Amino acid sequence: MIEARHLRVLRAVAVTGSFSAAARELGCTQPAVSQQMKALESSTGTPLLIRTGREMRLTQAGEALVRHATTILAGLTAAEEEIAAIAGLRAGRVRLVSFPSGSSTLVPSALAALRAAHPGTRVSLVEAEPPRSVEMLREGDCDVTLAFRYEGAGAGEWDDLVVRPLLADRLVCLVPHGHRLAGSQALAIGELADEPWIAGCPRCRRQLVEVCRSAGFEPRIDFATDDYPAVVGLVGAGLGVAVLPELALESVRPKGVRAVAVEPSVRREIVALTLPDLAQVPAVAATLDHLARAAAR
Repeated sequence: MIEARHLRVLRAVAVTGSFSAAARELGCTQPAVSQQMKALESSTGTPLLIRTGREMRLTQAGEALVRHATTILAGLTAAEEEIAAIAGLRAGRVRLVSFPSGSSTLVPSALAALRAAHPGTRVSLVEAEPPRSVEMLREGDCDVTLAFRYEGAGAGEWDDLVVRPLLADRLVCLVPHGHRLAGSQALAIGELADEPWIAGCPRCRRQLVEVCRSAGFEPRIDFATDDYPAVVGLVGAGLGVAVLPELALESVRPKGVRAVAVEPSVRREIVALTLPDLAQVPAVAATLDHLARAAAR
């Protein structure tokens, strides 16, 4: 018989590549991982893992079982949460993943309202940027993911998920206070073609390059950082210009910079994602509702 605990161990080995790394992730010993994998292979009657050097590689049967394991474990999580929800959300649990600017703006008020309405519902928060955050949802490592994508990008990438639209987040340009365009109400991105640039997170970086290329130039990126306060600080020090989502600016005190609208406007769609099975779980549904209310405010 295949047991859920064996599937969790197999998935951990597949993700980490070794018994010892899987043991560290699961909080158990390496011999325990090895023993459970032997029990699973005995249950299936076929090898699931092959050692290649220092790493473990899945056999074809192992790959098939890992694919099914994600769905099975997500279903088990949904079942556990539905049972807990019978008590009126007094024992609900939600694992939330969010990108940093969402964590500092939408998440706090949403979770405060959720706790006030359902004090027994526990929410954990981990930060990750898409697409990694979306992978975590599909792999069963979280229940709700706060994610974003830019207009015209990634059509169909979330078709297997429940998508709760939250808001459209406009990009704005940051220039130093003394910049020649600091007094502008709006500007075309091409007006900054000769400027040094400070770029943000990898996905935002790609979007910046695409927007600049569409305006006919390649941006000269002098600095790149995932830290939004650092971006603002570098711009404020006169080291370049940047494009940031408005949501990111809400969590930063913009000293020495001026935010100017970009025309034509560029927006990113911010959404909350979950799996179809989990969307029926009351604690997850309540979390989605409160995120939507926070975004509306």
